[in-house]
Amino acid sequence: MSPNDVRIPTHSADAVRKIEASCRIVADVLQHLEGYIKPGVTTIELDAIAEDFIRTRGGEPAFKGYQVDRKIYPYTLCISVEEEVVHGMPGQRELSAGQIVSVDVGVCMDGYYGDSAYTFGVGEILVEKQRLLDATKESLRLGIEQAKDGNRVYDIARAVQSCVENQGYSVVRELVGHGIGQHLHEEPPVPNFVPGLLHRTRFPNVPLKSGMALAIEPMVNMGMFHVHTASDGWTVFAADGKPSAHFEHTILIDGATPRILTEWN
Repeated sequence: MSPNDVRIPTHSADAVRKIEASCRIVADVLQHLEGYIKPGVTTIELDAIAEDFIRTRGGEPAFKGYQVDRKIYPYTLCISVEEEVVHGMPGQRELSAGQIVSVDVGVCMDGYYGDSAYTFGVGEILVEKQRLLDATKESLRLGIEQAKDGNRVYDIARAVQSCVENQGYSVVRELVGHGIGQHLHEEPPVPNFVPGLLHRTRFPNVPLKSGMALAIEPMVNMGMFHVHTASDGWTVFAADGKPSAHFEHTILIDGATPRILTEWN
């Protein structure tokens, strides 16, 4: 099957309104949580705050109850600290000054999903960590710029990868962005790197069309791109133990100007 044959959902105006509504809650959750990212707060406290916020707004936590290979994720947020890349599980861990912490949140409302992530500094952080955050956020911006009608998935991937690697960092290969709509994860996969020839069937270079909704999410390691999964079966961490950053937006392809649906600052 060629990339042109891959069936990618495009969304009606009504569906877009519903995706936008879920994304608005997602963005507001992250903005709300920013005030609680302080030394001494536990990650399970952040999870409770987020769940209450989402449900008060009429949404459902998209991650809670999400199942992969018979594993069921039991929390509202994924909270990943320092060398943890993604899917960190909330618990009694207290945040400490100088850490970076990635918060990933998804919401479902009226049958449609929104998804976003942001990496926060806990108090003052080292210049080296701030540079990692800035590079990751910039790579997301550049990737989003390529999400326009007539381009292809690899245009997004190339923009992210070039930005990251030109600054001396690396993009994770095992985890990628995705389409989004009536399911949290839909076609197409959106890698943050241009795949080698042997992997292009797994990550087809599909054409982008107006009406597609994508979750673009660079996961950037300060060191090497290799990762491992912890014994909890969920938490993915950098194999070399160096910090990792994660930024994500849900966007809508709308002609030549992509619309960011989860923007908040």
